[in-house]
Order: sequence, then structure tokens, then C-alpha cells
Amino acid sequence: MNKAFSVNYLFSSFFGAVMIAGAFAYYNYKFSEYKFFDFKQHTFYTTKDIFIPSHKAYTVLVYSSNMQDVKKLSSKLAKDNPILAIDLYQKRFKEEDSIISISTGMNTLLKFIQRFNIYDVPCAFEIKQIKNELYKQDTMIEKL
Repeated sequence: MNKAFSVNYLFSSFFGAVMIAGAFAYYNYKFSEYKFFDFKQHTFYTTKDIFIPSHKAYTVLVYSSNMQDVKKLSSKLAKDNPILAIDLYQKRFKEEDSIISISTGMNTLLKFIQRFNIYDVPCAFEIKQIKNELYKQDTMIEKL
């Protein structure tokens, strides 16, 4: 009877360790699902200057000005945060209604699209400031 107890105890300990390891792996996977982006390493431009983020959070809108109107798209988004509008055709306009139009070189734009796994436009997602100019994706990418 003493031997059976130790075997059961051994299996239950092993099962508990597997459960904890599984939960840890799942948490790490979910955390890594959202991407980081450092505006210090990648330069974006507004109509006149280099874009330096000044808010704690932004809604990023990736669209094509040849296919969609940014004002119609922005009306579909929640107005909690300023909107960073990134046009794939690199057209910029003056900031209005908390919409900040930014653009960049093609290499940086491709890195941005690849980093966030953007497959369809228009799409939107939120980013939140982690430290200085380092931001982390805070929501899933929503196709509009």
C-alpha cells in the first residue's frame, strides 16, 4: 500500500508540473503574439517634421489612399486615441480631427508591415507606450 501511494504521488506531481509548464508556454506564446515597435529605430515623417510620438497610445490605421478615404475609415474607429494614418501610397496631409498622417521610406514601410503581419488593407490596431519611443501592439489587427 505504501508503494502504490508513492507511485500515485509521483504521477500526480509529474502531471502538475506538465500543467504548470503548459500554462507558462501558453502565456509566453500569447505575449509574443503582439509585436513591439521602436520609433527611435525607424523614422516616420509628418507633413513638415520627423514624427516623434507624444501620446501614451495610438490607433494605427494602415490604408491605401487610392482605394479608401481616410476620413470615412477613421469614422469607423473608436476615438479614444489619436489615429496614426499610414498610407501605402505615401501621401501625407495636415493633421486634422486627431488624425496624424505619417509616411516613411519604402524599406521602413515594408519592415513595419512585416513586423505586424499586415495582409489586408484597410486595417487598424492599437499600440501603447512601453518606454520612451518603444510601443507595443495592444489589440489584434482589425480589418475594416
